[in-house]
Amino acid sequence: MKNISRRNMLKKTGGSLGMAVLGVPIIASVNNQEKQKRHTSEIKKILVIGAHPDDAETACGGTITLLSKAGHNVVSAYLTRGEAGIKGKTHDQAGKIRTKEAINACKIMGARPEFIGQIDGNTEVNIQRYNEMFEFIQKENPDIVITHWPIDGHRDHRACSILVYDAWKRMNRNFDLYYFEIDAGDQTQQFAPSDFVDIGSVIEEKHKACRCHISQGMERVLNKFHFIMEKFHGIQNQCTYAEAFIRHQQVQSELMK
Repeated sequence: MKNISRRNMLKKTGGSLGMAVLGVPIIASVNNQEKQKRHTSEIKKILVIGAHPDDAETACGGTITLLSKAGHNVVSAYLTRGEAGIKGKTHDQAGKIRTKEAINACKIMGARPEFIGQIDGNTEVNIQRYNEMFEFIQKENPDIVITHWPIDGHRDHRACSILVYDAWKRMNRNFDLYYFEIDAGDQTQQFAPSDFVDIGSVIEEKHKACRCHISQGMERVLNKFHFIMEKFHGIQNQCTYAEAFIRHQQVQSELMK
């Protein structure tokens, strides 16, 4: 196992690119259009796949924001629309509310929202759903995918993770796969990070995106879990606030290239 204090996710790369997050270059002057044009070959496609609206935002909203600000193409995909997530609301009512919240959050983070079509609380892992996830990821053609760690107390989180993992294998591991954590200790279990991202420069934007999820009592969730997680991972990464990830270390099969 790697030393969890290793900071290989946010590192200096030298030259005009400045830094890299998940190995993706962060263009030094993100407001300078001319510099961005000169580095169009460095623009990457990042696909973040969460089980519900608010999963991606709380787990890695800072990383999403950093990458989108640097000009990269970031998609925040939701396995469900959170249909079972509002007490006293029907699935249809809750799904509409939470879809709108997710879209508003994505506007803040600079990501494109996508909805895969399963039902909150009733997610399935079968051949049809394996094919659905495979086709979705294949269509998006990402360089990097970030999703749930598979050891998690929530069935939907586990289902999402295994569907993404299966697609990664079927695509011969042709994108980098990372895992995020949700509500550490309560939902995500046994999470030992390999990589960290310093999110201090975008912490307010991350929290603003999270707070779009009004229906989820987000202030309580942030205070109970994610503020603590961000500070703790900041200590691990020798900064103020950080997000943590595990990289899946398998690579493409030489026989299949």
